[in-house]
Amino acid sequence: MKKIKKIKIKFNGKIKSIIKDCKLSELLKLHKIPLKKVAIEINEEIIDKKKISKIKIKKNDKIEIVHFIGGG
Repeated sequence: MKKIKKIKIKFNGKIKSIIKDCKLSELLKLHKIPLKKVAIEINEEIIDKKKISKIKIKKNDKIEIVHFIGGG
């Protein structure tokens, strides 16, 4: 049986172990994050949502998801 390789990342301030070569879009689906209501940052760089299916997450990446909340 083939061993699944994992990497560690920081996701919203918490250390997480994910499958190596995981794409950003897969991670967002796994956490049920709605794309329309968030901003995504990897290593302090804002990500274009059109490119999330092409971005592979690398070891020690810092991913921050910021939710938009309406108010007055």
